This record gives sequence, structure tokens and C-alpha cells, in this order.
Amino acid sequence: MAPTKVAVLDDYKGHAKAYFDTLDPAAFEVVYFPETLLPYNHASTSQEEKDKVVARLEPFTVISTMRERTPFPSAVIDRLPNLKLLLTTGNRNLGLDLEGFKKHNIPVVTSVDRGGPPVAGPDSTTQHFVTLLLAAARNVAMDDLSVKTGGWQTGLPPFGLVGKTYASVGLGRLGAATAKLLHQAFNMKVIAWSENLTQAKADEQAAALGLEKGTFTAVSRETLFREADVLAIHVVLSDRSRGLVTKKDLALMKQDSIFINTSRGPIVVEEDLLDVLRRGAINRAALDVFDVEPLPKDSPWRTTNWGGADGSSQVLLTPHMGYGERFTMEKWYETQVENLLKWSREEELPNRLA
Repeated sequence: MAPTKVAVLDDYKGHAKAYFDTLDPAAFEVVYFPETLLPYNHASTSQEEKDKVVARLEPFTVISTMRERTPFPSAVIDRLPNLKLLLTTGNRNLGLDLEGFKKHNIPVVTSVDRGGPPVAGPDSTTQHFVTLLLAAARNVAMDDLSVKTGGWQTGLPPFGLVGKTYASVGLGRLGAATAKLLHQAFNMKVIAWSENLTQAKADEQAAALGLEKGTFTAVSRETLFREADVLAIHVVLSDRSRGLVTKKDLALMKQDSIFINTSRGPIVVEEDLLDVLRRGAINRAALDVFDVEPLPKDSPWRTTNWGGADGSSQVLLTPHMGYGERFTMEKWYETQVENLLKWSREEELPNRLA
């Protein structure tokens, strides 16, 4: 009997190989695809590029995917007659059309975090968010480049955080976690807005984190952007939140402010944000997420020309690394292999999404 063909997609840093290579090669033929193709369902993807996605995936019985790096809309699922199992990671994967998998009776099994550091503390995404904020505020990337290339003190002066206003679009788990940390560490005033946020809900979030009532203040959308010294995106991408932040919102922000997005790129209208940064209307931005990931080689983000003619604005970019700690990634892939073996033995599959 021929071995089961397994595709491991989009493992940029090679975490998966140590686990999938333990599989019996007589039973499983594993192929690794570390480079992501353009998303099948993105507006800019041509039919030729869509066909490339299908051609890559069509031969495989099992596919391992990492979060939303390769989306699986129903149009892709319908074109994969050999697919019998989809392995994913995290508590959710909004890139998967779960109804499409159910229609074809394809199990979708996820890997969730198993254990972690022995003491409680901020999670990986919160740590990355704070790293970006401090690096943007203190001009770390620009100063590093200046020193390495013969310069000294160049660019914008450091931006102090103490006592400033932290404005969060969304006050869920990550929004509240970053707000607590910044309030306690830098005595920042915390304001927040989302479509369903009330002061009562803001107080509940504060109380759940051991903070006093009124620590988080629910404000109007206009007030949030107008008063922000640091503006952060902390809502989940959905049909409702796609394109939520527009040029109208960004136009309200102070020039001497910091814009940060570690959630998802499409929550912000990309062209509107690019325009603001090209004009230097906002001095600092730090982004971990983008509309299309990985960034195409010709992406307008791949430039150092910001802030108009004087290049005064500073834009800090990282390649969607918020959740990418080694421990988490390795545990996810270890669990994927365990789930693959359970499937092959026709055992019950834990943590099924579909």
C-alpha cells in the first residue's frame, strides 16, 4: 500500500521537521512547503495563481497548516478530492471555511497550547506588542542602523510613555492584557472603544485583572483616535471588522503619536495607513501584520522612504511574529503528529473544529 501523502505548509522557521520526520516513511510521505503562495481568496490573486495553490495541494491526503498562513475557502476545498484530514493550530483559524470541510466530511483538528512557562505572565503576543511599542518609542531600529552605518543620533527624539494615553480598539483578552501592563508599568491612561464596549464591560475587564473600577475608560470612536498617544488594534478580524479603521479615523490622530497593529492587517484599510505614513501625518508606526502575508517582494511596505521628502516618520515592521515562540510552535507540531497518528489508527480525534 502506498504511503499517505502529507503536506506541511508554511513552516517558515522549520519547527515541524523534527516531529514529522519521526513518522514511518513506509506509512507517510511528508513534503514540506516553507513558502506561502498568494491567498486563493485575495482580491489580487489571478486565476493562474489560484490554480498554483490547487496544484500544490491537490495530491495530498493530509495537510498541516499553521494558523491562517494558507486560507482554505470553500472554493479550494471543493478542488481537493484527495484531502481526508486538515491539521491546524491555535484555538481558532478564521482562514478555514469549516462548513466547506464539513460538506466533504473532512475532519479539521487543531493543536492548542499544552503547558507553558512555570509562572504566570504576559503571553507571547503581549510581549511582542510591548517590544514593538518600546522599539518604536525609543527609535531602536533607526538608531541601530545609524550606528552600524557610521551615524550617531539621527531621526526623531525618543517618545516618552509615562503618563501618556493608551487607546485600544477593542478590550478583549489581548487588549485588556496590554492595557494593564502599560498602565502599571508606565502609569498610562487607558481608553478603549469597540462597537459593543460599554463602561460596565470596561469595568468588568479591569476587575477581572485585579484593577480598580474606572482604570479602563470606554470612549467614543472619535475620542479614541483624537486623544491617543499610542493607538493599538486589538479586535479579531471578521466580516464586521474588516476595513474598520479608515482614513477618517487616522486623520484624527496626533502627528506625534504611535500606531500599532499586532492583530490582523485587513482590519485597517491598507492604502489609508500607507498614505498617512508617507505624508508623515503620524510620526511612528509598528506593524506585525499585513493584508497579504508573507509580504510580496514588490509590497509598498518594503521601503525606507517614509514621512514625505524628509523621511521623518519611522515605520517598524516585523513578519507576524507575535505568537511565534519556539515552545508554542514546537508543541503545536508535536500535537499535529500525534493527531495524525490517531487519525491513521481511526481513533477519536481531540479538539476538532469540524
